[in-house]
Amino acid sequence: MRNEHSIKRARAMRKEPTSSEERLWSMLRGRRYRGAKFRRQHAIGIYVVDFACVELKLVIEVDGPSHNDPEQAAFDVQRTNDLQRWGWRVARISNAEVYAQSDGLYDFLDRALNGEG
Repeated sequence: MRNEHSIKRARAMRKEPTSSEERLWSMLRGRRYRGAKFRRQHAIGIYVVDFACVELKLVIEVDGPSHNDPEQAAFDVQRTNDLQRWGWRVARISNAEVYAQSDGLYDFLDRALNGEG
């Protein structure tokens, strides 16, 4: 499942996170949220996912406006299907939800960690 091209791409992507990825990473890094260890811009097969908790086989994807594009949306569906076939759970959250000043982000993370999201 190791893909050198994806690993190189993940390393490059770690250097230029989006602001919503930075915000979420500040909550997840160093086991800050419920003790779960997350990796950011993690390569899984041919894909690079925004955040992955290997122990729980959980992927969290932060979706910006580009994910509304039909071609990107079709790619997202294929990637999600592949990841699920490989045993990963995929939880998606929009940039807007990451920035909302409410408990919604915490609720999302709790549902994802508990296998509900």
